[in-house]
Amino acid sequence: MSAPADKTSLEPEDPPRAPRRRRLIQVLLAVAALVLLALGGATGLVLERQRAYDRNIQRIPGAFPAEAGRPARAPGHAENWLLIGSDRRTDQASSTGRDADQPPWRPGAQRADTIMLVHLPADHRRAYLVSFPRDAWVPIQGHGNAKLNAALSLGGPPLLIATVERLTGVHVDHFAILDFEGFQSMTDALGGVEVRVTHTVTDPARHVVWAAGTHHLDGARALDFVRQRHHLPGGDLGRIRRQQAFLKALAGQVVARGTLANPLKLNAFLEASTRAVSVDESLTISRLRSMALRFRSVRASDVAFVTAPIAGTGAEGRQSVVYLDHVKGQRLYRALRTDTVEGYLTGGGGTVNQVDQVR
Repeated sequence: MSAPADKTSLEPEDPPRAPRRRRLIQVLLAVAALVLLALGGATGLVLERQRAYDRNIQRIPGAFPAEAGRPARAPGHAENWLLIGSDRRTDQASSTGRDADQPPWRPGAQRADTIMLVHLPADHRRAYLVSFPRDAWVPIQGHGNAKLNAALSLGGPPLLIATVERLTGVHVDHFAILDFEGFQSMTDALGGVEVRVTHTVTDPARHVVWAAGTHHLDGARALDFVRQRHHLPGGDLGRIRRQQAFLKALAGQVVARGTLANPLKLNAFLEASTRAVSVDESLTISRLRSMALRFRSVRASDVAFVTAPIAGTGAEGRQSVVYLDHVKGQRLYRALRTDTVEGYLTGGGGTVNQVDQVR
């Protein structure tokens, strides 16, 4: 759906593009990394291993914008997390996690290829994942209007967080970022996952045919699955559904007894997850253990996947963009701010994406 970036636009000049296989779409996996770390604390792994996992995680200093003017926090113990997958524009192997060979952000080097707000309600019964199109046309402070994914490139995590907070009025409590190398290692550590495709579809960009039926995905195959946008309903919006379908399958594999009851398999996944993800400095191991205890009964079926309301698509100069529906969007954002997302959804305010099977 996306046209080539307009070089006269407000977006920064792109450095040389890395090979396409390294283009990651996987913020979703940042969720899995954190959930899995929490599960590690909740399933009785020894304290020594928890310390090791904590040492693996890379912390991002100064991830948040200045507090002045930021939205109020959600009521009670509800939390909102901003999770992104970084679209790197460099040749280095990794930019997130403890093994990164470059910073999580450098001006012009990365863009937020996938952007999700995750709402964890105070009652700890469910989780809500709201995906935002990377091409959403939004105001970015100091840069006029641009695509939402450009905010990371223009000003790093603080500007991206500030942009999302100004757009939604939702206070971001925590931030996490993951790139392709981490995504692939996490998937392979689980032995892959299964997804269901409803119609045979061809991806001309990668010369892949996805036959209708069930597919077992290893890390490399999963990357092909989640980054396809051609020949999908809605282009990038169809790709969002695929990303959400994969995340649900991943979460289901994580909580499956075959993973939790196998210390070696669980440890391999936790090692891969914690080495791959970068988070804000406030996410200590004690905070993650506390989250594990609060959400220990949540399963994949308790996670609701939503897409921010869309008004349509269009062009700004030479750029293909997505226009958000600000009227419908405000209803969703108000529910996130007030911890009333379940009422918003059951009352007909929004639609939950059905992702057990996708195109």
